[in-house]
Amino acid sequence: MTQIIFGTDGWRGLIAADFTFDNVAKVALATANYFKRHKRIKNGVVIGYDTRFLSKEFAETTAEVLANRGIKVIISDKISSTPMVSLLTTNLKAAGGIVITASHNPARYNGYKIKGDFGGPAHPEMIEKVEKELKKVLKSKVESKKTFAELLEKGVIKKMDFTAIYVDDLRAKLNLPLIESSGIKIVHDAMYGAGAGVMSQLVSLRAELRSSYNPSFGGGHPEPIPQNMKDLASTIVMKGCDIGIATDGDADRVGALDENGSFVDSHRIFAILLKYLVTEKHLTGEVAKSISVSQMINKMCVEYGMKLHETPVGFKHLCRLMTERDILIAAEESGGLGLRGHLPERDGIYVGLLLAEVMAVRKLKLSELVEELMIEFGWHYYNRIDAHMTEKQKQKTLAGYKKGIKSLAGMTVRRVETGDGYKLFFDDGWVLVRSSGTEPLIRFYAEADSVLRVDALLKAAMEV
Repeated sequence: MTQIIFGTDGWRGLIAADFTFDNVAKVALATANYFKRHKRIKNGVVIGYDTRFLSKEFAETTAEVLANRGIKVIISDKISSTPMVSLLTTNLKAAGGIVITASHNPARYNGYKIKGDFGGPAHPEMIEKVEKELKKVLKSKVESKKTFAELLEKGVIKKMDFTAIYVDDLRAKLNLPLIESSGIKIVHDAMYGAGAGVMSQLVSLRAELRSSYNPSFGGGHPEPIPQNMKDLASTIVMKGCDIGIATDGDADRVGALDENGSFVDSHRIFAILLKYLVTEKHLTGEVAKSISVSQMINKMCVEYGMKLHETPVGFKHLCRLMTERDILIAAEESGGLGLRGHLPERDGIYVGLLLAEVMAVRKLKLSELVEELMIEFGWHYYNRIDAHMTEKQKQKTLAGYKKGIKSLAGMTVRRVETGDGYKLFFDDGWVLVRSSGTEPLIRFYAEADSVLRVDALLKAAMEV
């Protein structure tokens, strides 16, 4: 029996090996059993799907299972992003949402994300209840009396244009006319993901990369990190663009390149937006970040007199804070940012265009916005290495950190946090070592006041 485990952000598995129609049906039945008790179940459940192999068919299987249990289903009429599903869930006051996606993972993976009625990642206790239901149905065969087509004809399943609703929503939330009139030249790299063709409906683009349908992602990974954005960098330089925006497989994460084709990581995007919201828009509230996010945010919160919350890795933790407290902005290291007034959810297209709005309002280049921050709050450099290894190697590495580390790369460890992995603090820097919740690897993160120190810390961290 295949083991089905929900990780940091949903269940993911290898297509045909773990992620099969039978297993998807079982997870869908467990989800149906959980949602049936929801106070908003009469409004139904929203379902969307990304560009991966068989995603549409997996989504239809999910819809069929739910609808056969008397649950109204609103399914996207085409490929849709995760933020679209979250938006429709809140707009329709649905009991929840489901997205068939493996986000930034390689093409051989697919996945199943669950959204709460608040329009963000399901809280951990919600997932626990679905997993409890899953244990009850794992050994059974899921029967469906009516087919997807029959349920669609009867109106239990309804198709809806998620993209049109999402585009209208962003038009009301962003200053798109200012972006247009500023003449900022934007290039969008959809990475063959669910954001393809969406940004061009909102603003004029100088170029649009990897926006065709390609379930293999061109042999690459749909993750907006430097090694996957080389074509975007060369396009920016060649076409004289001001900003490059990349979105991942389900378009909830963002990556950015400045006018020189240089990578602007999510820490710096976070800081630029925080400064903009506070100093230009005069907004107040609290701030939330994952433990893998830059200490620069800590310094900014002290400067602005804002309460800062730190959480384990996983946007579901930030989402909870956004639904329970007055969080102005929340972000994780891997390109996921959520803002008050939009959704308690990551949204790569919204955040990318908000960054362009900052450039238009401030009349500054993206590189100048970064330099301004560094001059004010100190130079912060960051990098992450994902080391694929066997379970035995993983346990050996983690055991080394459990025993205790006194120094790395000649730098003394000042304190250690163990809330999610092992986070070692030094003078003007830190290292985080944690096992991935979605892939067979250990992630090594480091921040310091120079690139050389970051590289030295990462090298030493991997040799423990």
